[in-house]
Amino acid sequence: MKKVVEREKNKNYYRVLHVPIWIWVFWILPGHLTAALYAHGPDRRHWIWLAIVTTVCIWRGFAGYLPGGEPRPYITHYGEPKPNLWYRVVCYTAAWIDLLVPFTINLIGLAINFFTGRWIINDLFLKLYYPLAAAVVVATVLNFTPRAGRSTRNEGAEKGWFYVAVWTVVPTQLAGWAMWRLGKYFDLSTASLGHLRLATFLIVAGAFFTLGLLGKLPRTPRYHIPEGVISDMPVSAGA
Repeated sequence: MKKVVEREKNKNYYRVLHVPIWIWVFWILPGHLTAALYAHGPDRRHWIWLAIVTTVCIWRGFAGYLPGGEPRPYITHYGEPKPNLWYRVVCYTAAWIDLLVPFTINLIGLAINFFTGRWIINDLFLKLYYPLAAAVVVATVLNFTPRAGRSTRNEGAEKGWFYVAVWTVVPTQLAGWAMWRLGKYFDLSTASLGHLRLATFLIVAGAFFTLGLLGKLPRTPRYHIPEGVISDMPVSAGA
């Protein structure tokens, strides 16, 4: 197979477009602030934190220390056994927290409402968010977190799993938010609306997870490279 030449550097627009992604990742990282944001809207704390995160991300992006914001790609081919860089470990650990923890809390909260009729999602954010976030950090320390491990060798598969999570969580959270905001327009009892929200959450999550698992969504195919082999196929663009 003819070897494809990888790109030697990232285009400036490509680097710039990754900065807002990481601003969002770190802005919503503090669970208590995010819970307050969705429950009551932004306040002074959110704007201060956003200013700090924006300043740091622009600085680190300009310096080339954000995933996707590097002057040239660090990982060029699947199977390369390079040591992972510290900023990749930090950024992807934060991204996994953003993806998994609110999704898990919302699912638990909807399930509790289904069985008990109680709405306690805000309380769950206060009680469970940081223990669950700490579990993700521990997984990174133990070298279990995809894309945040000590080596980049399995990037071909880990990148795919990361985007399976992105495709599963983001549409599901948006659908759940839509049901929360639009549910008052349905002529349903509170219990029926809770059941509809849970059903929507599960159906959307199941559909997108299945499509991602089958590799039918962008960036979700997993490339498993045999030990000791470096693929001729370069890593596609994207964080």
